[in-house]
Amino acid sequence: MSYKSPAYQVIPVPIDKIEANAYNPNAVAPPEMKLLYESIKADGYTMPVVCYFDQERDKYIIVDGFHRYRIMLDHPDIYRREKGMLPVSVIDKHLDERMASTIRHNRARGTHNVDLMSNIIKELHDLGRSDQWISKHLGMDEDEILRLKQITGLAELFRDVEFGQAWRAVDEE
Repeated sequence: MSYKSPAYQVIPVPIDKIEANAYNPNAVAPPEMKLLYESIKADGYTMPVVCYFDQERDKYIIVDGFHRYRIMLDHPDIYRREKGMLPVSVIDKHLDERMASTIRHNRARGTHNVDLMSNIIKELHDLGRSDQWISKHLGMDEDEILRLKQITGLAELFRDVEFGQAWRAVDEE
C-alpha cells in the first residue's frame, strides 16, 4: 500500500468535537491574530487544522492550527459562515510524535514561548526521549536543548548524564 498524505483526506469536523492540546508553546500577537481573522474572512480556511482523533473520548485533539480554531470560536461571523465546521486533516501518532509534529509545524512558521518549550523538553524527557531524539525530531541543536533544560531548573533532566571528572581533589599531605 502506498503512502497517502493526510492533506488528501481532509474532513469537516464540528468545532465542538475539537479541542486544544495541552502542550502548544506557540503564541500569536494580537496584530497577527487580527490578520489571521482577516485572512480567513477574505479567503476562507485554506489550510486544514491538523488533529489526532482520540477514539475513547470521541474528540479531535489539535496538533497544528490552534489559532485557526480560535478564530472560529472567537468570531461568530466565521462560525456562521462555516456552519461550525472546521477542515481537519487527521494524523495517527503517539503523544511524543504529536508533540514533535506541533513543534515542527510551529518552528517552520515562527517563534515559541521559551517557558513552554522548556516544559515540552521536560515532558519529552519524562516520556523517555533522549536529547538525540529531541534534536532529530524537533530540529534543535544540543546547545538549545541544554539551555531549555537549564530553564526548568530540574536536576532530574540530567539524571542520565554521565559527568566527567573536571578536577580531582588532591590529598594534602
